[in-house]
Amino acid sequence: MNATPYYPVVLDLHERRCVVLGDTALADEKSAGLRATGAIVVHLRRGFQPGDFEDAYLAIDASDDPEGQRAARAEADRERVLLNVVDVTHQCDWIAPALVKRGPLQIAISTSGESPFLARALRERIETLIGDEWGPFTALMGRTRRRLRRAGIPPEAQQRAYRRLLRSRATAMLRDGSEDAAAALALTIEQSAQTAGATPMGEVVLAGAGPGDPELLTVGARAVLADADVVFHDALVAPEVLRLCGPRARLVDAGKRSGSPSTTQAGINDAMITAARAGDLVVRLKGGDPFLFGRGGEEVEALQRAGVPVRVIPGVSAAIAAPAAAGIPVTHRGVAASVGFVTGHRAGGDLTALEDVARSVDTLVVLMPAELDAIARRLAVALGPDRPAAIVAQATTAAQKVVRAPIGSIAAAARAARLQPPSTLVVGDVVNVLSDIGALSYVERETLSAPVAAPG
Repeated sequence: MNATPYYPVVLDLHERRCVVLGDTALADEKSAGLRATGAIVVHLRRGFQPGDFEDAYLAIDASDDPEGQRAARAEADRERVLLNVVDVTHQCDWIAPALVKRGPLQIAISTSGESPFLARALRERIETLIGDEWGPFTALMGRTRRRLRRAGIPPEAQQRAYRRLLRSRATAMLRDGSEDAAAALALTIEQSAQTAGATPMGEVVLAGAGPGDPELLTVGARAVLADADVVFHDALVAPEVLRLCGPRARLVDAGKRSGSPSTTQAGINDAMITAARAGDLVVRLKGGDPFLFGRGGEEVEALQRAGVPVRVIPGVSAAIAAPAAAGIPVTHRGVAASVGFVTGHRAGGDLTALEDVARSVDTLVVLMPAELDAIARRLAVALGPDRPAAIVAQATTAAQKVVRAPIGSIAAAARAARLQPPSTLVVGDVVNVLSDIGALSYVERETLSAPVAAPG
């Protein structure tokens, strides 16, 4: 195992003599890559011969000739040539990383020679995230930087301008082929940076944090968390999700806890408005989806009244994710063609609406069933005590647990299993449709109690 990591550098090979050895497809690929940098490439379609590295700056031996490779290593030491012997790490002065190329932007991935396969696999993943638009965007950022520096803009103001441009719609415009629009937007940001004392308005993004598993965040939510200046997050947002925030982000716990002191909604709104007016990118990170029992609509209204730009990034709701993680499809051909979603957070009051929804759909999903006993009693009367039900607790996390029982006894079963919030109640015949398969997405999670036979 190579215990010493390599030091990553980016070399200027323009008009430098570089030698490639070997008559292989890989040697052809290496030669083409070097030529693309402006290097003077000498491609010798054979193994090493003495004198090949004279006056060379860098060399690649892709000949598959072990004896010649050892001789090449010796001459490289004498001539002080930087040598890479393909797939023979201990004979290399340097190793070639896997590259993601987007015009002037290059992202290099290296495993210090441990696993070229892993480097390639990571390159392929990054290529799906960094599209072709990042090439012209890098060039646009470079032009902006040069103009701001020529104008003598202070470094701190420059950095603010760069962050605004990165967070803007410029990349989306370039992806759509609107280069002129992206250039005009960049110019507007530059002019704002040159206005003494001006603090550009920031933005608030309402983003869904999903049900718990950070892998269920959308690409858009991950991007804004990485760029955010301040993140106001709910109490139930998982720590693993918060670790996706950028190192500069200030985290503010804005969660509301039943029966405990917590920030008021008005206080959260005011804090977001203040931060946005200070020029910050504010992310309001809400569990699940912002617009499903998350007061997202109220917050958008408050921000719009204050003149603060706001946008919404939908999230994966536990209403769908929790049943799915337990292997429960909320609809299934021949079993359930309709589904209703309700909140159980305030179920201590009038439950008439809950009963009405339950009778009108094949599957009922109750989010946050805090008053589970009261909910289960009313549903047992409305649907019959033998109606199949399941509680999915801490869905999509390592602590996920699933309890199945008839609705008449689901509350007692949940107490016996000592389930912890957040939880989701699912009621309907779909609870047992895939019971022999178990949890599809989270097969390693613990499933408690036996499936309940559907009535009839």
